[in-house]
Amino acid sequence: MRKILAPFMIVAFLGLGFAGCTNMSRTQQGAVSGGAIGAGAGLGFNLLTGGSLVTGALLGGALGAVGGGLYGNSKEKR
Repeated sequence: MRKILAPFMIVAFLGLGFAGCTNMSRTQQGAVSGGAIGAGAGLGFNLLTGGSLVTGALLGGALGAVGGGLYGNSKEKR
């Protein structure tokens, strides 16, 4: 139970921290939201497959941040 509850608490605290990010460009918003979504997806995937939760969250967050930043940058240029 403790192993399952801890990731959800981390995501909740990170969500509260992102609430103050209103004066950001589209690139920055894309990187932050992509990183959060990627971290959640990586965490969830490794939770289901039995892998390392920290590794999944870090890799998913990094890939999500890069992808979200690129997407936000392309929207910003239009």
